[in-house]
Amino acid sequence: MLYLWLKAFHIIAVMAWMAGLFYLPRLFVYHSDVAPGSASSETFKTMERRLLKAIMWPAMIVSWGFGVALAIETRVLSGWPLWFAGKAICVVALTAFHFWLGQFVTRFARDERPANARFFRMINEVPTLLLIAIVLLAVLKPL
Repeated sequence: MLYLWLKAFHIIAVMAWMAGLFYLPRLFVYHSDVAPGSASSETFKTMERRLLKAIMWPAMIVSWGFGVALAIETRVLSGWPLWFAGKAICVVALTAFHFWLGQFVTRFARDERPANARFFRMINEVPTLLLIAIVLLAVLKPL
């Protein structure tokens, strides 16, 4: 029964984290097109900061916590099958992407424009690709 509770809360946390990872780059797309110091820019700064700090950080931490608890509960860590190693690499990459987005939040907060809208549209696909890999590895366990 513990396994099912851990799995349920892990899925809930991952969904919240992924929502933020999908939405934050989209905010950057629009933020990069407005004038620094404008009312719109200030609104985007608030939205980005709140999304990162109030939703994404807690969701990432809880995702990791329940994910590690699941790995311990299922004893997958004792054997480190290839599918799990692949999933772990993808989750670490997703976490690095999260930190990278945080750097953009900081730069936008200083009224910098670190990249153009096209760049942010392109990086918006990164979490989708990682999510696909993670889900396929976790569900199909192909390796």
